[in-house]
Amino acid sequence: MNTWANRRDYIFRSTKGLIALAISLIALITAVWGTLSGPMAEWGIRDITIRVLGMAIHPEQREGRIIMLYHVIAMAVVAIETYMITSTVRMSKEEQGNINGLVTIGYLMTMFFGLGFAYFGHNYAFHGLFIVGQSLLFFAGCMLSKALWPWKKSTYLEKGSPYARTPKGIDLERAAFFTMAVATLGSACFGAVTGSFWGNGHETFLAENLIRIPHKTSLQLSIIGHLHIMLTLVAVAITLLVGRWLDFKGIWHKISMPIMIFGSITITLGVWTVVPYENLAHTIIYVGAVFTMTAALMLVIFGWKKLINERLTEQGITKANVFQGIKALIHDPLKFGPLWQMVFMNFTVSGVGIFMAIKLDKIFRIWPAREERITLTGHWHILAALIATIIMMYYADMCGLKGKARQWFGWIVIIGSDIAFGSMTIFSMKRGFVSTYDQQPLVDWTMIFADFGLGAIMVVLAMFLLWRIYDFMNEKGAWQQESGELELERITAEKKDSVETEEVVR
Repeated sequence: MNTWANRRDYIFRSTKGLIALAISLIALITAVWGTLSGPMAEWGIRDITIRVLGMAIHPEQREGRIIMLYHVIAMAVVAIETYMITSTVRMSKEEQGNINGLVTIGYLMTMFFGLGFAYFGHNYAFHGLFIVGQSLLFFAGCMLSKALWPWKKSTYLEKGSPYARTPKGIDLERAAFFTMAVATLGSACFGAVTGSFWGNGHETFLAENLIRIPHKTSLQLSIIGHLHIMLTLVAVAITLLVGRWLDFKGIWHKISMPIMIFGSITITLGVWTVVPYENLAHTIIYVGAVFTMTAALMLVIFGWKKLINERLTEQGITKANVFQGIKALIHDPLKFGPLWQMVFMNFTVSGVGIFMAIKLDKIFRIWPAREERITLTGHWHILAALIATIIMMYYADMCGLKGKARQWFGWIVIIGSDIAFGSMTIFSMKRGFVSTYDQQPLVDWTMIFADFGLGAIMVVLAMFLLWRIYDFMNEKGAWQQESGELELERITAEKKDSVETEEVVR
């Protein structure tokens, strides 16, 4: 038996292998490129990284490099969520294989050629291949949308199903995935059109640098809308995936799925109208955000209740007190964590964003521009990082992490991220409760806590990935069993699809 061929198939054909590769590359990029800023730059590590790797760093090109780095990481995250969708939402083996293959080639091209162009000399052949990679990802998104088409009768749900459905039987959760995928494709075009005008009426900029400019061009508004809606749709996707993971169903599911669909459509259309109707667009966006957040809240209610009931049943407790209920809720950090992060997000992202929108002219525009810029930058960075922690816990559960390792991994990710992002929220909002002259102790401590929390996450993730690499190099590792389980799942799914299709035809 050719074990290296088996390993190749596992990495590039199995869901767990594909996700492991993408997470490893993101972690590597984060670790290396993270040395170019923050305390690493102050300690001189930045200069060592540039010298060792032979990077071509020019201050006037900073915005372009950051934008390229954002896209590289974002494409890998989109790939991870795509792998999760193709493995959990019913579709044919051929559709799954074609989508996963194209997504993998697309994000790898985007990653290597994008970083090569931005940081290692401006070889425009690399830039062209970077665009090719993104184009492949877009085409894979079209294929995913087709595979998720909710009006296929073979995917209809029977009457009395515990999952959300229309009177005709259309699976509304599948429709929510489809809505998210189509909205993502349209929103990608929203940014791509602007990108086509680079050097011909549009110049590179960071969105947070335009906050005090009263009149923005249509191309600038397009980019601002693009980055907001893409991150929002990534959050919608992970919310739907967590629902699949926890087997979200029942009355909460039947209420939340129509709300999630309506919210996703509304917020997307709101962002798309930013260019012609900027002021009206924000009102539409707020309405859509309320609906998507409400749908996520229903998932949290269902998930927490399920976790408590399952643990109490396992312990044989019929009437639990408050302490026993809380203990049951937090028993499994990998299941509790993603739902908690959705709640915590309201304090560090959603709540701050809504408060800023309401008090923008009365409070934030009075602050120095730098303070408002810090708050806005932290706003979407924290959201992106919280999504990343949810993906980490989801993947750790997929890999069967158990025992003390499961507890340590889960709680370090939860506590570390909450300390870091809570500190960053306090830092960004500091001007509301501390003066410029008295801020230094607060700044020092929030920086220490943020670095500690993020460092803890990076260390535990590194240990987890090293364990996966060690297992992968072991000929009798768990990856062999996982490959067999995945193949069995595919065969079972194909048989199920075949039987259901025959029944629909009859």
